[in-house]
Amino acid sequence: MTAGSSGPAKPLAAAAIAQLESDGVATLIGTVVGPAGLTHAKTVPLRRMGIFADPGLGASPVFHAFTIDRTGIAMSESIGVVGDQRIRIDLGALRILGDGFAWAPAAFYNQDGSADPYCSRGVLQRVQDRLDGADLTALVGHEVEFVLVGPDGSRLPSLMWAQYGLAGVLEFEGFVRDVTDAANGSGVAIEQFHPEYGSNQFEISLAPLPPVAAADQLVLMRIIVARVARRHGLRVSLSPLPFASGVGSGAHQHFSLNLAGAPTFSGGSGAQGMTKEGESALAGLLAGLPAAQGVLCGSVLSGLRMRPGYWSGAYNCWGTENREAAVRFLIGGPSNPYGANVEVKVIDPSANPYLATATILGLAEYGISAGLTLGPEVRVDPDSLSDAQRAEDGIVLLPNRQADNLAALRSSALIRGILGDAAVDAVLAVRDYEQEHFAGLDAEQLTERFRMAWSL
Repeated sequence: MTAGSSGPAKPLAAAAIAQLESDGVATLIGTVVGPAGLTHAKTVPLRRMGIFADPGLGASPVFHAFTIDRTGIAMSESIGVVGDQRIRIDLGALRILGDGFAWAPAAFYNQDGSADPYCSRGVLQRVQDRLDGADLTALVGHEVEFVLVGPDGSRLPSLMWAQYGLAGVLEFEGFVRDVTDAANGSGVAIEQFHPEYGSNQFEISLAPLPPVAAADQLVLMRIIVARVARRHGLRVSLSPLPFASGVGSGAHQHFSLNLAGAPTFSGGSGAQGMTKEGESALAGLLAGLPAAQGVLCGSVLSGLRMRPGYWSGAYNCWGTENREAAVRFLIGGPSNPYGANVEVKVIDPSANPYLATATILGLAEYGISAGLTLGPEVRVDPDSLSDAQRAEDGIVLLPNRQADNLAALRSSALIRGILGDAAVDAVLAVRDYEQEHFAGLDAEQLTERFRMAWSL
């Protein structure tokens, strides 16, 4: 639906309302995600669905400035108390949640119907359109990592928990079953759902979709997990590091690229069968990752997770099935039906998933358009190499201080060119707020205070 197309939306909404009413839906939730990675919502009775779709519901520009302490607003010259915008749901992406609720992702528009440059879903849509214009087609698959906690955010018992152990499934079998059922009912395609390394930690892998639809699916999956957890007397922590003495949670993204209908990560004569364009896409990622960290893992907690030995991609390098590399390459074949793809490991749940995907795909497209050359593959744990060996191969430990990551983002013409100044400045504003107010806290204080900051 294009800006200003209020006429065609109304009969479409009327038909959809009738169908949803027959399915028992009474309330519609629309969500947007802010630059701090926080998910915000508005709800309407079902009869108001058409209005929510077009012209949309009013919202203050400060939606782009909410901070992770859940009370602060990072106001700036551009974002303040003056002004109003419209939040419009995408009826084509609407899904039924059950219990009388339906959900749809939403985007921001200005009052005159023009696209809002601060809107993260709009930013990703523009990057997806740019890829289309370059005859590039992307599919993105998200991973959802989370830790189950008590209703007050407290640590749950873990006497029988083991890394990827069956005991974790059996301990929470009702939760696992109900999440799977709810996902099926909402049309979310789960690839796998398993206990993770950390205590009471789970991971859900989602089927790949086009970029915007994939980010929408991630938001929906988080909503489903949170709703089911509540029904079981639990809550879900989406913090990059829920407990100072525990394991961090990532929000890894896999993506594949086709150029003119042909895969770039297979069928070529380059490294691991990549085409020249596939190699250049990886080179673009590696070139841009240091500056991109402010978007991908830029919260005041993110650096606590970014450590060698924790599979967080702490070293800026690439390797085939190398879980310590920031960019992990997966070869296509019988065991990988979706074909060769790339996993970016530095992303964590504090990131806005729309902006994170836009950044990753924008860097890949930049690498292709600039014809960048891919460096050597790292076939071992990069932390096991000497400083001299890493220097020889150009392997760099990514900074894990928020102040350093924000400085790199602030001065990056490349990331600004991909996301736009408005989106980058909004991210910087909310993260600068974190630096100003919370940089002096230690790991224990940070994890305790923000364990539930991104929870739904």
